[in-house]
Amino acid sequence: MDIPIAGYATGVAVANDLVSTSPTVRGAAGDALPRPAALAGLLAGHGLVLDAPPPDDAALREVHLLRRETRGVIETETEEQAVAGAMVLAGRAGRSPVLRRDDAGAWQWHVPTAPGAPLAAELAAVIGIGLLGAVRTLGHSRFRPCAAPGCRGVFVDVSRAGRRAYCMPDRCGNRVNVAGHRARLRSAN
Repeated sequence: MDIPIAGYATGVAVANDLVSTSPTVRGAAGDALPRPAALAGLLAGHGLVLDAPPPDDAALREVHLLRRETRGVIETETEEQAVAGAMVLAGRAGRSPVLRRDDAGAWQWHVPTAPGAPLAAELAAVIGIGLLGAVRTLGHSRFRPCAAPGCRGVFVDVSRAGRRAYCMPDRCGNRVNVAGHRARLRSAN
């Protein structure tokens, strides 16, 4: 199999979204990947067409373990630790990534995987490439914990300005904005 990804931001987006599905991050909302169909939806949402068979319960369990590993790489204290962890993920599917031109002439990463590689291994390779690209291009300072009070989420900020503060801006950022609005209303009264 040969998985094309447009750039490291694709792998980082998959990593961020995967980590954000965890009950650790979502709290009372629970696991956002409770069944194989939810995992298939996550993959489809990123346009990932993997060689592995459609997700089943065993693949889902492996991806849950990958989610913990990915979080561990994002939480590393040093660039060296992040690179070492991302290299392990990138090599999980058995082959080294390559850079090739697509049909339009643009350079794209291609992540070749060994025949029969499990879904979690293929996904780990995509995530590993993304995290390595983020370290190289943006630096380890972009690996962050969520700034929302009480949130235990982590993410890699690939925004142009580098000022992203929340693991899930639509959830955590909105919650902080609503709390701030309510506090201002209380203080005005």
